[in-house]
Amino acid sequence: MTLENGAPPIDGGFDSPADQGVPSTPTERIAAVGRARTASLKHRSWTVIISVVFLVLVVATAIASPFLQAAATQQHIMDAMLPPGTIGHPLGTDALGRDVLLFTLAGTGSATVGPVVIAAGSMVLAIIFGTIAGYLRGATDWIIGRVVDILLALPVMLVALVVAGVFGAGYWVTVLMLIFLFCPSDIRIVRAGVTEQAPRPYVEAAQMLSLSPATIMYRHIVPNVWPLIVTNFLLNVAIALVTLSSLSFLGIGVAPGTPDWGRQISDGQNIMSENPAMLVVPALLIVLVAMAVNVLGDWIDDTLRERGMQ
Repeated sequence: MTLENGAPPIDGGFDSPADQGVPSTPTERIAAVGRARTASLKHRSWTVIISVVFLVLVVATAIASPFLQAAATQQHIMDAMLPPGTIGHPLGTDALGRDVLLFTLAGTGSATVGPVVIAAGSMVLAIIFGTIAGYLRGATDWIIGRVVDILLALPVMLVALVVAGVFGAGYWVTVLMLIFLFCPSDIRIVRAGVTEQAPRPYVEAAQMLSLSPATIMYRHIVPNVWPLIVTNFLLNVAIALVTLSSLSFLGIGVAPGTPDWGRQISDGQNIMSENPAMLVVPALLIVLVAMAVNVLGDWIDDTLRERGMQ
């Protein structure tokens, strides 16, 4: 851009924001942000769709896994240590001649049902005690807070070893133990959400109507903390999956020979050179399931937050 006499403009020759394609008005800026966000959501939607489809397949396999147990645990010594790609055994066999693919599918239920139960049980306790602590405050909040601090100080692996030695290393004993070890952090999270909601006008209106504390807490406050609860539940599923698989790897929670991803990784390290699929496949599945759950949790969190802002 030049002046009529050919001299450069005083501003150094810069074009206006509109000439450079930069939104110059608030309306244009809002539209540009909307277009960018739409493009981002379209890109992310594919990731969410893939994650949901993958999780649906995992759930279907987990439902069918009890019916695969008998076939998966059959031993064929003559077919032991077959490499991946063998006809009739796409992922090969282990040292006992068990089909690795069938064994992995049969272990889906043991690997995934426990984490869901752990996350759900932990969240139920968090809703009960976190809501009470966040709403009633005072001595009740102090007592619950001190118990939570004590439980948070306990090392998970050490407690698991002690519980396994005293009560036995059963699967559901391990799940119950992890519920109590997971709930302290969830109680803190729910308490923080309830504490933020307690001073809101709708809570004061409910108090003026002489509603009982239980009604106010669980019928009015908890639904407004639900986005936080749902997203934290999904995050706990992923963490519990890794934790329970780690304990299974150490021989806690799952008996030898039982189809389970963590136990399978432990057995697979002994035949890593002959058939790496015995170790790599269940380890990869644990990572993929954890990632898919996290992607779904992030998407649900963003969706619920947008609805709350609207």
